[in-house]
Amino acid sequence: MQNVALSTKDLNVFYGEKQAVKNISLDFASREVTALIGPSGCGKSTFLRSLNRMNDLISGAKITGDIWIGDQNINDQKTDVVLLRQKIGMVWQRPNPFHKSIYENIAFGPRYHGIRDKKKLDQIVEDSLTKAALWDETKDRLNRSALSLSGGQQQRLCIARSIAVSPSIILMDEPASALDPISSAKVEELIADLKREYSIIIVTHNMQQAARVSQKTAFFLMGEVVEYDDTSKIFTNPSEKRTDDYISGRFG
Repeated sequence: MQNVALSTKDLNVFYGEKQAVKNISLDFASREVTALIGPSGCGKSTFLRSLNRMNDLISGAKITGDIWIGDQNINDQKTDVVLLRQKIGMVWQRPNPFHKSIYENIAFGPRYHGIRDKKKLDQIVEDSLTKAALWDETKDRLNRSALSLSGGQQQRLCIARSIAVSPSIILMDEPASALDPISSAKVEELIADLKREYSIIIVTHNMQQAARVSQKTAFFLMGEVVEYDDTSKIFTNPSEKRTDDYISGRFG
């Protein structure tokens, strides 16, 4: 694969004695959307959280194997996890804006990483909200609480917040599952726009959404990747019967 943004090699994740992710080796292309699909409890969200070391925060979690960004193995003990999470952003299932103004939600990350100049921060806020298709809706109320926004707007704000620190990869864990259909469609449109600049890896239970937004799809089952291919092939002509059974609704 040309222009690999991130790759995993023999990645395993354990929670105590339970193995949640088993020996996964995948390459993720730059400026593409990859969907991770599979039934609940199959390991896809655990795998996603491994990619920016969020599993480090879970007591009893143990990870083996390699995760490479360029020539850096992020599982190396010397990795600066704060800088890593700047490089690999995360958007969660439910919108989680800070209890701050819309402006401060976006400016928080850049300020944390050392940007103090007000003009620079203003520009970052405008650029990030514009990329998240939220600037026109918020430019006249930047000092209002982020919690005054609708659920769909809050989720786009969280996407803008991750963009503000200039990541190269954005991880999304069911980013539209808590939203109404109109807000979900806006998030999908946003993902299609963002892939021009970022690599996006998205966990979704929604088969139609995976088919609409992604170029590649990985089907997870019981902690393993059963099949990983172009989305069009996965959904129309999968190589594995288990993939076909899941996509056609025979289980899951």
